[in-house]
Amino acid sequence: MDKTGQKTRKTPRKPATRRNPRDEDHAAPRFYYKGSRLKQLRAFCMIVKLGTLSRAAEALFLSQPSISLQLRALEDELGVALIERRRRRVAPTREGQALYELALPLVDGLESLDRRFHARCEGLSGGELRIAAGASTGQYLLPPYVAAFRRRHPDVHLQLRSVVGSDGIAQLRADQVDLAVGSLLDVPNDLNYEPLQTFDPMLITPLDHPLAQLAEVRLEDLSEYGLILPPQRQTTFQLVDLVFQQRKVPFHVAIEVGGWDVIKRYVAQGLGISIVTGMCIEDGDHTRLAVRNLRALFPRRSYGVIVRKGKVLGAEARAFLDVLRPDLFARRGDGSESGPSER
Repeated sequence: MDKTGQKTRKTPRKPATRRNPRDEDHAAPRFYYKGSRLKQLRAFCMIVKLGTLSRAAEALFLSQPSISLQLRALEDELGVALIERRRRRVAPTREGQALYELALPLVDGLESLDRRFHARCEGLSGGELRIAAGASTGQYLLPPYVAAFRRRHPDVHLQLRSVVGSDGIAQLRADQVDLAVGSLLDVPNDLNYEPLQTFDPMLITPLDHPLAQLAEVRLEDLSEYGLILPPQRQTTFQLVDLVFQQRKVPFHVAIEVGGWDVIKRYVAQGLGISIVTGMCIEDGDHTRLAVRNLRALFPRRSYGVIVRKGKVLGAEARAFLDVLRPDLFARRGDGSESGPSER
C-alpha cells in the first residue's frame, strides 16, 4: 500500500534471459577433459616423433595403455583422427601433422622453461649442451669452434657425442642431443640444415702411384684400383657409389674402414687409393700422399648444423650457434623452415 492506503500495482519482472553457450566467441572454443592438455600433447608429439606407441611410452616412463588413453582423449576432444597405423609403425594423419607442427614448439618450450629461465637469469653458468657429431667432424671441423665456445662460456658442460651414420639424427629426434653437426645428402622434412663449410672431393694416392703422374684423372682411370672407403652406411661411401653407378663405371672396394686418419695411413702404405673430403687434408699429408682435386667428377660436401624443425633451442645451443656463425637460422629463430643444402 502507498501512503493513501491504496494498493500499489507491481510491475511484472521480465524473466531472466538464459545465456546460450553457443553464442559465445567461437574463435576460442573450450574443451573439457580429464587430465592435462600438456600431457596429452606431449604424448602425441612423442608418438609422432618415435613412430610407435610402445617407444613413446618407454620414453615418457608410462605404460602403453596410458599413452593410448591420452591419445584417444585428445582425438575425442578435437573430433579428428590424429594417428593412422602403418604396419608396425604409426604416422600422423593430415590433421595430426598440422597439430604436431603447432604443438611441438609449445611442448618443447614448456618443458625447457625452467632451464631457459635460470639460464637467462644466471647467464649460462651451470648449463649443459649436447652435440652429436661424426668422429671426423669432431676431429677436423669442430675444434676451433669448441675452443671459441669454451673461452666465452667456460661454465657450460659441453658433451660431444661421437656418432656413426644416421645415429646422430636418431639422437636428435629422440631429444638425446640439442643439435648435430655433420653432412647430409638429403634433408628430411622434420629437420633443418644450415651449411657451415663446403669442401672439395680429393683423390689421395701414394706419392709414386701412376694416377699421381696423370695430367687429368678420369673416372675410368680409378676403376682398376682398389678403393679404401669408410663403411657403406656412411655418406662418403654412398656418394662414391652413386657417381660410379650413374656413370656406369665399375669399381671395387679393397678395404672398408672408419676414420680418415686410418684411411690416409693405409693409402700411404700402398694398400689402395681413396676419395676423401678436403676437410681431412692437412699440411703434413702432402709429404706422404699425392693429393688431387676431383671436383670435376664428384660433388662437393657441405658440413653444417642440423636441428629439429620447430625445436625451441636453449640458451646454450643458441650461444653455440652464435660462435659457429651469428646468422645461423636467424630468419626463423627456431628452425621452422629449411632451404636446400649444398652438395
